[in-house]
Amino acid sequence: MASGHPWLFSSDVVHRGAAQPGDVVRVADAGGRPLGVAHYSSTSQITLRLLSRRVEPVDRAFYVRRLERALAFRRQVVRESDSYRVVFGEADLLPGLVIDCYGGAHYVVQTLTQGMDKALPVILDALGEVCAPASVVARNDVAVREKESLPLETRVLWGEAPERVECRFNGLTWQVDLLGGQKTGIYLDQRENYVAAARWARGKALDCFTSTGGFSLHMAGRCEGVEAVDSSAGALATAAANASRNGIGNVHWREANAFDVLAGHHSAGRHFDTIVLDPPAFTKSRDAVEGAIRGYREINLRALKLLRAGGVLVSCSCSHHVSEAMLLEVIAEAALDAGKQLRVVERRSQAADHPILLTVPETLYLKCLVFQVAESY
Repeated sequence: MASGHPWLFSSDVVHRGAAQPGDVVRVADAGGRPLGVAHYSSTSQITLRLLSRRVEPVDRAFYVRRLERALAFRRQVVRESDSYRVVFGEADLLPGLVIDCYGGAHYVVQTLTQGMDKALPVILDALGEVCAPASVVARNDVAVREKESLPLETRVLWGEAPERVECRFNGLTWQVDLLGGQKTGIYLDQRENYVAAARWARGKALDCFTSTGGFSLHMAGRCEGVEAVDSSAGALATAAANASRNGIGNVHWREANAFDVLAGHHSAGRHFDTIVLDPPAFTKSRDAVEGAIRGYREINLRALKLLRAGGVLVSCSCSHHVSEAMLLEVIAEAALDAGKQLRVVERRSQAADHPILLTVPETLYLKCLVFQVAESY
């Protein structure tokens, strides 16, 4: 905690007293000096998550204050969007809590720890005061809850959640499935990176792991055509519907394995001017980093073999344990093997409504690197 990180692990806790799962507990050092208040977990290796460095009540008023501060920050940084992240866990000093807003009125909540799950009724009450939601959905279907011995579930908590919510960002209209869509409905963290990719996109484009078409639909207006690949038929159906809704007709949706598509295009001698790689996390633990590195190297190598001179590669990683430095090194090695010289034209991260807390490296997880193929020596 002296480093500014809000977590205390099981091995650091000497005395637990009568703490029950999800309790707010007073934290003190070995000499009895108070360090603040925290949520207690009875099963996770992260036993304590600090809520405040002052000993204060964690009640409705506490959550109202934190939500108001979080919302004020979003009003500063969110542009051209009625859909954004309202609370990003540790980065908003509310560890274990995620809240997203869609369409300006519909909210999705994730309570990822015993403490936040226990506090959910109070959080909903505070959210009602601060944001006046039309509906609130719980998307507690994420595996991290299993480490807290919490059930995986999706349910409506407040109001009537529509089957699809219409939202707007970056000048496009999207239909979002709050109960069954990716993450909490759509990839809000890439929202600003979609615009960056569109700035560089040109010619024939290939978008791998397109999901609901975020990169493809943004690039379509700058490209001759876009081939958008994903292994999920459901995601592609949503993407195609979004394309139709926005009057975009030059995207070809293809249900396939992206690795196989890249290999097939290489065998067929096809080339592209723009390629986007936005795979799911190749690792969610430090133990699997070596395998993830191999995966990132292989997919970037396959993509680089297809790029023309002057072509653009947008390469993303949402694996927290793979740093930007590691990803840059992997892509440099792949470029050498592909016989391509790359210049880095943009180094990006998650959207500003997913802020990065300096002393909590876990809040920096998304890397989005934009390269251009330079002429060879």
